[in-house]
Amino acid sequence: MNLFRKMALRLAAMDWLLTVGMLCLVATGIAFVYSASQTGDEASRALHHRQIVWAAVGLVAYTGMALANYRDLERIAPFAYAVAVVLLVVVLFAGARIYGAQRWLFIGGLGIQPSEAAKFATLVFLASVLGHPSLEVRSSLAIAVSLAIAGLPILLILKQPDLGTAMVFVPMAMGMMFVAGIRARVLAVFGAAGAVLVSLMIAAVVLPGKLDLDAETQERIWQVTGLSDYQRTRIRVFLQPEYDPLGAGWSRRQSEIAVGSGGTWGKGFRKGTQNILGFVPRSVAHTDFIFSVIAEEKGFFGAVCLLGLYGLVVWRTAAAAYRASDTFGRLLCVGVALVLFLHVFINVGMTIGTMPVTGLPLPLVSYGGSFAVVAMTLLGIVQSVHMRSLPRREGVFFRDLPTRADVLK
Repeated sequence: MNLFRKMALRLAAMDWLLTVGMLCLVATGIAFVYSASQTGDEASRALHHRQIVWAAVGLVAYTGMALANYRDLERIAPFAYAVAVVLLVVVLFAGARIYGAQRWLFIGGLGIQPSEAAKFATLVFLASVLGHPSLEVRSSLAIAVSLAIAGLPILLILKQPDLGTAMVFVPMAMGMMFVAGIRARVLAVFGAAGAVLVSLMIAAVVLPGKLDLDAETQERIWQVTGLSDYQRTRIRVFLQPEYDPLGAGWSRRQSEIAVGSGGTWGKGFRKGTQNILGFVPRSVAHTDFIFSVIAEEKGFFGAVCLLGLYGLVVWRTAAAAYRASDTFGRLLCVGVALVLFLHVFINVGMTIGTMPVTGLPLPLVSYGGSFAVVAMTLLGIVQSVHMRSLPRREGVFFRDLPTRADVLK
């Protein structure tokens, strides 16, 4: 088989809907990072240049993962997980504290978030364990091992503290365990226990103030929850919108105003007053609150189009899971779909006031290198699963194409 024919077959095997959807989201992110940062200082105005660089790096990672065989990830999964855990430990001692959380490591002037790498490593390692042929997934051992794999990074991330990122790990792991074959009633028990624990923590944050307990008693109760002042404040702002409207609640309130003021068609690109005048804080407009910038400038129509692109990417990821040729590939795609969906759900929810502000980025759109590259790498894995699971079919340029597995293995 000559090189041209082989490359043509590789291109024909790709899911181009997934690729186009991803590229549209990346382009949207670059455009609105530019819009959200143009009223800041000179360094801020150059942020979209960095985003372009990260997008290029992510595209290389996406292409490399798509062309590689995803099954090779099984061999490196334990090593990648171990490295991710070590980095999570290191960041607790040597990380930089930004916006109340110690989650960044700076190496040679380059900032990375180990928690983002941990998503990738945990997802792959959990898929390799649950998809191993020798594992009886309904056994107590399988459940215990799965919970331990997901639980260790969750505990380390909570210590940063980064409640938002930790929130993603739980449903990701539960969803993968369910698809792997662990009984739904077992997962329901763990889910119910988690819901009760979260409810008790929220009650411990809110009720002492409602009951007018003295400051010392309140502090003792808050210490039991293990939440930092930063986390407790965010929970109170979510549950009590009138709490600290000019301080901790400012970003959320201004974001809601921005989203609502966009109307049907928006105010126009780079014409959003909430953004231009700095009511949506410039420090987070291009990161956590990029959706509010898009909704203000492009309105309800633009917001629906953006969510439609995410729907397309998640749909194609789910389709790859459905057509995967092995359990490992299926679990990888399910994990990626859940990660993307949860990020979008939580980020959009916090900008419109239906979720607490957690600092989770909008995938492929928010400014930032770590998660952008990780997200595109994960989608590259999905593309690899898709390319190696399609059955034989007639080609457009070549008749009687060999199976994708034969060409790409």
